[in-house]
Amino acid sequence: MRPARFQDFVLDLIKNSADVTRVQTLAEAGDSEHPFGLAIATSSGESRWQIIGQLADGEKHDDPDTPVADGVFQAPWPEPAAGDHEGWLATALVRAESPEIKEIIRWSTRPDDATKHGMTVHFHNGSKAFVRKL
Repeated sequence: MRPARFQDFVLDLIKNSADVTRVQTLAEAGDSEHPFGLAIATSSGESRWQIIGQLADGEKHDDPDTPVADGVFQAPWPEPAAGDHEGWLATALVRAESPEIKEIIRWSTRPDDATKHGMTVHFHNGSKAFVRKL
């Protein structure tokens, strides 16, 4: 899933979430520096997320963004703590049960990256989305 389609997927997924008061693309929020991303406002405050994509091996930008569904990512997923924007967003993606998502790795839970906030979303077609908190 490429960044533009992933951005639309996430925006549509969370816009009606109970705790969300506003969600918009970074462009709509006035950010012209990052081509893809979201500004999400909840009762815990606003968080901004840049989305960067990595194509699957052998894939070219001219190729169509063809969805590959191969089962739903399932893993034990703890409830995020209050104010944990990374955990909240990752949990929303897990609960979406997208058959295109193969795995989600939160950066703050990795021993060597505990101060970095974001996640890597692996897709079944071999592509990745890097979702970095700004």
